Amino acid sequence: MKDMDTKTAGKTAAQKIASELDGMTLSIVIPAYNEEGAVRHTIEEVRAAMDPQGIPYEIIVVDDGSEDRTLEIARETGVIVDSNQVNTGYGASLKRGIKKAQYEYVAIIDADGTYPPHYLPSMLAMCRDQDMVVGDRGAAMKNVPWVRKPAKWVLNTFASFLAERKLNDLNSGLRVFRKSELVPFIPLLPQKFSFTTTITLCMSCNGKRMMYTPIEYGKRVGKSKIRPVDFLNFIILVLRMTVLFNPLRVFIPLGLALMGVGALKFLYDIWMDNLSETTIFAFLSALIIWSLGLIADMISRLHLRP
Repeated sequence: MKDMDTKTAGKTAAQKIASELDGMTLSIVIPAYNEEGAVRHTIEEVRAAMDPQGIPYEIIVVDDGSEDRTLEIARETGVIVDSNQVNTGYGASLKRGIKKAQYEYVAIIDADGTYPPHYLPSMLAMCRDQDMVVGDRGAAMKNVPWVRKPAKWVLNTFASFLAERKLNDLNSGLRVFRKSELVPFIPLLPQKFSFTTTITLCMSCNGKRMMYTPIEYGKRVGKSKIRPVDFLNFIILVLRMTVLFNPLRVFIPLGLALMGVGALKFLYDIWMDNLSETTIFAFLSALIIWSLGLIADMISRLHLRP
């Protein structure tokens, strides 16, 4: 009896989602690099999730110059397939797929089996009243290697500070968004793994409607594509985030700190009856940092204006 109630509830929920999707369409972009062990299964799961909804949808696989059979297997499935020909980057693959998408709503999902596609219909339904819906991995992120956790924590905390709101999952690879809202930001989006991080900040710092929804996060099939050199990319990303998204949130406090140091040193110099170079340097540094902040803010507003 309990099992029947559970099945009935599940069927009712599915019917409710199907009714909420009435009139909607979806393009699903799957970037893939050396994912021959998972790409076919991912495509099959996407189809299993979307076919019962009865709405127009398309699956676009973008191969990023794979060295295995990923491209061949993707073509065998009958979905739309494009290729970067050479390994250009995760972000480059997503940008190519988004530009190729014919529908207003676009979903992105990784090909490595970590994100369950059965969330796509409910996320699409939520996106009717949003500009972007992001899958929040939450507690499932515990399976992230410990060596990557400090960088993720720093990045999430800093991004939340810039966005002036809590960003639960900065670089989730499962999200649904309106193509028309994202297209103006495409020139700002990087070619590499920081693509999803930049999308999140573009949306949140430009007043777009964005919400999180809890999802499960599985163990990936195959090997991670993160490399030691990506630590340098992480530093570059932090610097780019500082300049491009809400720069005054960083430059004004930094300038105030230097001005405060200069003021304290100035009082000490008066007491010692000797004006030092350190005091002058602190005041000038504060003025330079504020000037750079104002310039960065103007550039940011030009790039992020609606």
